[in-house]
Amino acid sequence: MPHSNVPARTRTRAQTLRHERTKAEQAMWDILRDFRPRGARFRRETPVGPYIADFAWLSAKIIVEVDGDSHETESGRRHDANRDAFLRSHGFTVLRFDNGQVLDGPDHVAVTIEAGIAAHLRKETA
Repeated sequence: MPHSNVPARTRTRAQTLRHERTKAEQAMWDILRDFRPRGARFRRETPVGPYIADFAWLSAKIIVEVDGDSHETESGRRHDANRDAFLRSHGFTVLRFDNGQVLDGPDHVAVTIEAGIAAHLRKETA
């Protein structure tokens, strides 16, 4: 049964994007999977309203975005601002990283994400 709040076109586009990952998105997925034992349940290319989040932990209302060059244009920045405003108005926290950050500094990205999602993670046990 389809989700009534997600247009069929958006759902189809999300399915396509799941199969067309960039190197930065693959690297981010590897980073996010490391949080899984602590309770993080991120999903890839997840429809949220009219948008598709690169990575979303829906129950915690956290979205992680990996931005390529198209986000550096004036229209790209405007689109991201509108999208972030929509997501925040629905209670989501949005964490954004550009491709270079993910590929060149994955450890820093992981630490930044951990700080942003810490309140939702289970405590590590020794």
